[in-house]
Amino acid sequence: MDQDKTVELVTNLDRAAIEEKLGQVVAAAKTHNLEDVVTLLGAYAGMSQADLRKRVGLCLHALSGSPEHKVLFTQLELVELNLHNLG
Repeated sequence: MDQDKTVELVTNLDRAAIEEKLGQVVAAAKTHNLEDVVTLLGAYAGMSQADLRKRVGLCLHALSGSPEHKVLFTQLELVELNLHNLG
């Protein structure tokens, strides 16, 4: 039996929902001592769409080689898919 969890593709998150996801990512990154992710996303509240896009992209790049952080990577992908809603 396949044990991969399926992520529901949601593309209508508003700023509050995006910032809630980012808060979850930052909390998990702190738990896993991923200081680079914490630093990049630490002050996400009210950040511009362009700045968030850049920072989320850098975080995705940093996590791309870490299969043990797949959950964080997936959450950031979801955020990235919704950043267009901030424009």
